[in-house]
Amino acid sequence: MKHFMTTTAAALVLSTAAYADQTMATFQDTEFDAEMHINASEFIGMRVYASEAQIEGTVAAGGETEWDDIGEINELVLTRDGTLESVIVGVGGFLGMGEKDVAMGMDQIKFVSEEGESGEFFLVVNANAAGVEEAPEYERVSTRGGWGDNVDANGEPAEMNKTDDAAEVETDAAMETADAETGAEVEKSEADMATAPSVEREGYTTVEVDDLTADDLTGARVYSTNDEDIGEIGALLLTDDGKMDRAVLDVGGFLGIGEKDIAVDFDDLQIVRSDDGAVRVYIDSTQEALEAKPEYQG
Repeated sequence: MKHFMTTTAAALVLSTAAYADQTMATFQDTEFDAEMHINASEFIGMRVYASEAQIEGTVAAGGETEWDDIGEINELVLTRDGTLESVIVGVGGFLGMGEKDVAMGMDQIKFVSEEGESGEFFLVVNANAAGVEEAPEYERVSTRGGWGDNVDANGEPAEMNKTDDAAEVETDAAMETADAETGAEVEKSEADMATAPSVEREGYTTVEVDDLTADDLTGARVYSTNDEDIGEIGALLLTDDGKMDRAVLDVGGFLGIGEKDIAVDFDDLQIVRSDDGAVRVYIDSTQEALEAKPEYQG
C-alpha cells in the first residue's frame, strides 16, 4: 500500500507539472518594440493617404501634404482562425458624416516613416482619390453573440421557412417594439447621463471644444475618471450652422470588432491636452454603463 501511494503521488506531481507547462505555453513573453510594433487600438483611427506615385521607405518632413488624405481606419476584420483579412477604411464625407467604408488588404497599406528623429509615420496606399470614391462599399454585419446575422450557431444559413408575408408582419411588429423601447431608453439615458468630470492629471490642462479642431478630437482616447480606457471618439456630429455638437464614442469591442457607437454631448466630456498637444477625453461613466445605453445609428 505504501508503494502504491508513493507511485500515485509521483504521478500526480508529474501530471501537475505537465499541465502547468501546457498552460504557460498559451502565453507569450512579449516586449513591445516601438520600431516594429503598433497597438491595434492606435492603428484604428489612423489617417490613410493615397498617392499615385509609388512611395517607399521614408518621406521628407511635410511630404504627406502632397498626398490625398482619403479617410481613417475604422475596423479590422479577422477570420475565425485569427488571420487579419481586411482593413476597413472610412472614406469621403465630412467629419465622419456621409462617409462610406471600403475594404483593403493589409498588404496594400505601406508604412512610410518621416525622415529625421520625429518617429512619425504614415499609412499610404497606391491609389488616387477618385478611384477610392468608386471602390465598392463594405457592408458591416454584426457578430455580437458570436455569430453573424445570417447564420445560425452551426454556421448554416438562418431559417428561411417563413412566408414573406409572415416575415414582413413579424419584422414590422419588431420594429415598432424596438422603436418604443429605444425611445424609452433614450429618455432614461439622457436623464441618467452625468455632467462632465473634473479630472486633474499632471502635464494636462482642460481645454474647451471650441479650442480644438476635428482632427484633434477624432480618434482621441476616452477614459473614465479612474483612467480606464473605454474607447475613442469615432465621429463628430454638427449643428446646422456647422458647430461641433456631439461626439460619437466607439466603446468596447476587441481590435475594433464589436464596438458600440454611443452619442454624447460635449457637456458630458472633459477634454484635456498635454504640453505636446496630446488630447485625452474623460467621462464620468464606466464602459459597462456606456455599453448599456442605446446605440447611435448614424
